[in-house]
Amino acid sequence: MALCGTGLKLSLESVGVGYYSKNSSTRLLRSSGTSLNQRKHSSLQQKCWRVRCSLSRKSTLPMESEENVQSVSSVLVEEELEHVIKFKISDFKISDRVSVGLGGRADEVVFEATVKDSQSPLNDTRVVLRQLISAQAKRRGKRAIEVLKRLVRRRLMYHSYSMQVHGYVPSPMIGDGGSFTLYHGSFSLRHWLQLSDWLPTLEATLALDEESVRRVGDDTVGGPAVSRQLRLIRILMRDLLIGVNYLHSHGLAHTELRLENVHISPVDRHIKVGILGNAADFYESSQNSSTLDSNMERRQMMIAFDMRCVGFMMAKMVLRELMDPTIFAKFKSFLTKGNDPSCLREFLLQILNRNSSSGNAGLQILDRNWGAGWNLLSSLLATKSSKRISCLDALRHPFLCGPRWRVNPSMDIIRWGLGSTAVRISEEYIYRLPQRTRLAHFIELMEMLNPYSKPRNWLELLPGKWRLLYSTGRHIGLTLRQPSARVLIGDVHLTVSRTSTLNTNLSLTSDIGFTVMVNQNWPHDKSGTTGKLQVNAMFRLTAGRRLYLKEDKTTGKFPSPSSTSQNSVIRKFSGRKWRKAIPFKEFPSSLPVAKLTPHDVELTMSLDDPLSTNVDIAKTVVREVRTQVPPEIFDLSKIVCGTYLDPRLLVLRGVSGSALLFTRSCE
Repeated sequence: MALCGTGLKLSLESVGVGYYSKNSSTRLLRSSGTSLNQRKHSSLQQKCWRVRCSLSRKSTLPMESEENVQSVSSVLVEEELEHVIKFKISDFKISDRVSVGLGGRADEVVFEATVKDSQSPLNDTRVVLRQLISAQAKRRGKRAIEVLKRLVRRRLMYHSYSMQVHGYVPSPMIGDGGSFTLYHGSFSLRHWLQLSDWLPTLEATLALDEESVRRVGDDTVGGPAVSRQLRLIRILMRDLLIGVNYLHSHGLAHTELRLENVHISPVDRHIKVGILGNAADFYESSQNSSTLDSNMERRQMMIAFDMRCVGFMMAKMVLRELMDPTIFAKFKSFLTKGNDPSCLREFLLQILNRNSSSGNAGLQILDRNWGAGWNLLSSLLATKSSKRISCLDALRHPFLCGPRWRVNPSMDIIRWGLGSTAVRISEEYIYRLPQRTRLAHFIELMEMLNPYSKPRNWLELLPGKWRLLYSTGRHIGLTLRQPSARVLIGDVHLTVSRTSTLNTNLSLTSDIGFTVMVNQNWPHDKSGTTGKLQVNAMFRLTAGRRLYLKEDKTTGKFPSPSSTSQNSVIRKFSGRKWRKAIPFKEFPSSLPVAKLTPHDVELTMSLDDPLSTNVDIAKTVVREVRTQVPPEIFDLSKIVCGTYLDPRLLVLRGVSGSALLFTRSCE
């Protein structure tokens, strides 16, 4: 981040220099840049470089006073930059390449150059000269110098976590003021991620071996591409969080964290947080009580803003589709509208045009370890700034800790893991006895750890649109039957809304989308006439209790699924591992639930042409839809209580004891 001036017609008032890593086979500047002709290039080297101090302001003082002020300013700059190396502009060979600034900034121009100083450790290293054009760009340069002066008090720590500064170019003329050029960073992280072979290139650049992967709790290298990418993201994210935490611990917020502003140092092969031109102080100079309170609020807001930026960077690193500006705009718009980030998975499955996460490496990474990646991403992008995770807590998150590290997850992460596992099993659509037993087991665990049991919490979180994932009741399809009308059930949604803020009345509407397949080749051709069945009902929400963990004394040959899942929950919670996690010491005979008392129920159905005019076919379709969907969806009056609720998942219980698992829809 540099400030220097030239006597060229290009008005090079301020230039910054950043070096390239020698082990890279790619170029930072794309071919879209403009090539300067050889004649201009030769004259560029012959011009006399004059450096103007950007720290000194223009003044209307007489020439003698102006020279004195500039001389004092030059001395001050010399004292402030004692920790860096002093260069001359003749130490560089200017090339004929020019492009826009880092991050695509239109107010910065980037030139290539090569260090030609045999005494310098950077000899024969390609560097970048950054021309700062606009007033805002120059302000960023000045601010970067101020931040540099503040951080270099602990030089070793600064070089470890932030972008390293190598030196500066002073002015050879005192009359022009003591301006200088700073040397900084190399390739940005965005540059590496945009390469076609980014994964092996980054692994080679970071020189990943068994010693380096131990830093993230792993002891292996290589393996499947998903495992390699997860290991690499852990290393990048931990370095990034350490650098951001270093700035926060020194009372600074970066405020402009992006992939373009993060670099990989070729010296120690670590991620460096750089481009500190927009860094802001947490605290103001005043010390009165009102200012102290505002300083704390200012600090929390700035830290929360930086963590949100880290969340965007993590999303782009894991899901490379978000590097596309169009898709990222949809992703950001989803959060801007106030949607809960915990629903990001449901949303991204739609915009990435994938019905399953099995074909996407990024989704697989976030789904691993009980969905720990989705939990960290939603914590970084939380809607309320007070709910966002801190750097230190993020470094202790299970997603960033390898299998060799022992992590004690919080209760929220345990609940998240149970719900994520239940969702993943339900998406496999293999509902044999082992899968059904496991799903019932996880739903019982979720109900035991329900975070919101009071009606006022349900009134706040329940309204919205929910998509049915699974029912522990019966499952009847088309494969082993010969129905009179072959109906393929699509998405089933449950919409909940409050009728008034003065009472606890709720309006529930179930929407069942389906397709009537009239052709004989229906096993291979799923096209047909679409239709929709809608059921409306009114409920009153009150507090209640559900008898729980009671043995079901059945005389049949096989025990009921509910009894089997409850017995497995008892055995699970009796173990030493779960004994510390459950919120009570003894198993209760009942648990608090949200009781739903139904009132009026209304059913309507619509069919597209040509079946809309045939009443007999409509009756047959209704009968078939009622056979396939859970009875609680077709007749909402059979829903008796809600047993689990969080911003992402919902569990309702029917009069028969079966459970309905929903996920919040993002449509």
